Amino acid sequence: MKGWKGLAAGAAALAVAVSGCGTSTNSGSDAETKEITVWLMDGSAPTTLTDALNKEFEDANGIKVKYEVQKWTGIQEKLTTALASSTPPDVIELGNTQTASFAEQGTLADLTADAEQFNGGEWLGGLKDSLTLNGKQFGVPFYAANRTVIYRTDLLEAAGVAKAPTSRDEWIDAIGKLKAANASNPDFQALYLPGQSWYFLLSLIWDEGGDIAKLDNGKWTGTLDTPQAKAGFEAYKALYDASAEKKVPADIDEAKPQQMEVFGTGNVGMMVGLPWELAGAIKAKPELEKTTSAFPIPSKKAGESAPVFLGGSNLAIPASSKNADAAKKYLALLSSKKYQDMLAEGGAVPGTSKDTAKLQTTAIGKAMADSSPNGKVTPVTPKWAAVEAGQNPLKDALTAYLTGAKSLDQATKDASEAITKAMA
Repeated sequence: MKGWKGLAAGAAALAVAVSGCGTSTNSGSDAETKEITVWLMDGSAPTTLTDALNKEFEDANGIKVKYEVQKWTGIQEKLTTALASSTPPDVIELGNTQTASFAEQGTLADLTADAEQFNGGEWLGGLKDSLTLNGKQFGVPFYAANRTVIYRTDLLEAAGVAKAPTSRDEWIDAIGKLKAANASNPDFQALYLPGQSWYFLLSLIWDEGGDIAKLDNGKWTGTLDTPQAKAGFEAYKALYDASAEKKVPADIDEAKPQQMEVFGTGNVGMMVGLPWELAGAIKAKPELEKTTSAFPIPSKKAGESAPVFLGGSNLAIPASSKNADAAKKYLALLSSKKYQDMLAEGGAVPGTSKDTAKLQTTAIGKAMADSSPNGKVTPVTPKWAAVEAGQNPLKDALTAYLTGAKSLDQATKDASEAITKAMA
């Protein structure tokens, strides 16, 4: 699904000054409602799903759906304008790191009391966290994707790795075997790991029991300098150092160059990536389809997967919608098992169903499904946008630590202070 690529990027540009709190809606009875407007993002849901959903809703309720697909580019400004108007769309899709900002502005309806009609007991935990502000829920989880370890089955087999690693130690051991088996290739990367893959760093920090920041008495403080977070940095360095003699530069991330392009060269055994990256690699080099698979990012605890960053979307109803009752019926229908199964079949982790059987028909889908219940998100506050939109302290800390420009203590101390300042 093309939308995955834009989820974090579109939300990371968020830097809006906000105030206030969520409000109730202008409900508008169904008898008065003739049409609802629905904005979903490009690539988020298969056309087969939206066509069936809109038809079923229209047939059941006698209300027309004005369905509009939006582009990620420029969506922040478009949403801000629409939500400030008296005639906003009635259902909108938001990147999961955008939701808190609009909720705090008071432009999203409080749906806390309605959660059960949206299959609330089945919500994906990480997405639920991302739409919850001050104990209230300002949306419904839509879908998510998370990183897994994508690997070349033929290369691992040739290196004597009989099964996918299920612990971090096993993973490092497999990396070592891959590197040894391909020692004659100076360009070979057992694990392609750029120095600034900070979303992957989060998995390691969370796996060690650390976090990015903490909230005390309404104030956010960076926590990358805790022993647990430092252990996550050390785990990253261990994987980085083990990956190859000729390491990936420490000052680049997975987007420049696109790691799927590097994976497709044949000089890479593994990468930590998303489904669209594997799809892109296969599109460029179709023969990879038969020689690639995936496994969850292993935890340091044998037999467990590490927590993963969940990139995804939520669905919300603008507070000033005149058709909130009809919009809720639309969300309730989309939250039903029928349409959640269609999301899973399309390759996404469904937001309001724990049944991922339709997703687990591919190796990468199964790996995502297995690890997504352990998914997490960045701090749920509009203030987080300033961290991502500026000079990302996590990237800076990784580069400084991996290159030896700073000690681990200094790199994490500086990053924590930068996060505290950005979130003040």
